[in-house]
Amino acid sequence: MNRLTVDLADRLAGLALGHVTREYPNKLDHVLTGPADLRGPRDLHPVFYGSFDWHSCVHAYWMLAHLYRRFPGMTQAGAIRALFDAHLTPTLVAAECAYLARPSARGFERPYGWAWLLYLAAELARHDTPEGRGWSAALAPLAALFADRFRDFLPRATYPVRSGAHGNTAFALLLASDYPDVALKDLLRQTALRWYADDRDCQAWEPEGDAFLSPTLVEAACMSAMLSKEAFGVWFAHFLPRLDGGEPATLFQPATVSDRSDGKIVHLDGLNLSRAWCWRLVQPWCADLGRIEAIAQAHIDASLPHLGDDYMGEHWLASFAVLALG
Repeated sequence: MNRLTVDLADRLAGLALGHVTREYPNKLDHVLTGPADLRGPRDLHPVFYGSFDWHSCVHAYWMLAHLYRRFPGMTQAGAIRALFDAHLTPTLVAAECAYLARPSARGFERPYGWAWLLYLAAELARHDTPEGRGWSAALAPLAALFADRFRDFLPRATYPVRSGAHGNTAFALLLASDYPDVALKDLLRQTALRWYADDRDCQAWEPEGDAFLSPTLVEAACMSAMLSKEAFGVWFAHFLPRLDGGEPATLFQPATVSDRSDGKIVHLDGLNLSRAWCWRLVQPWCADLGRIEAIAQAHIDASLPHLGDDYMGEHWLASFAVLALG
């Protein structure tokens, strides 16, 4: 399977650096309670104002942090440092925190943006350098607020969301579980078991026309992170009992993307990349490892060449490519 190289990392970082400070076009998740709320993206979100929407900007920062840690000598390293030094500051992060204090922002970016912010915080916590510790400390108050939001929300969330888009709860639990908070990890695990432990013989009626996640595979990936290896093996065998026979067949076939200038249809490129990531996470529990690797590679090959075809995909797909490439 294709893996990240320094040259590919430079290319992907270049894509992200081209949009994380691009304020427009922009799709705000913003509730207007009066005329004073008519404000622009950078005024509302002085850190994460680019990349078309808040959550895409957050996971672009995650990707840049991840690539910078893995390839500190990459050509784009200086530009990444400059971006983080300018934007991951206590003052600017405090303004992001202040936005969350608005009563109308209670559901802001739930759960997708919450999870990506915690995933970014977890990545920055791995940067064991003076600059990395500074960036991590600056972001920590915002991460703590989102961790608290998970703690408040999950006990009230009676049902999971099994969509192929932003509402998917398995994806949120999986990303958030990387955040270094033992009590939160326990809550995430308890919630995953409450929602998914009894799932059997998944039919995998997918893909949806605007999906960027496989509800089936991301649930399996989530449970692989929540259970012991032995317990997951038992659960996985019940969840997808016909997998070794090639069923459900839809999971093995990359999605066709008919129009990459359409912001919804291009989600299917993300589906291909996130499926590859999930296949890699569950591969050890599959009978034919080589076959699973080939399936993951086919999904990557279907979408990796198209990350920059149109801004509707360019502003977010590189992050999913990094997940897929490992």
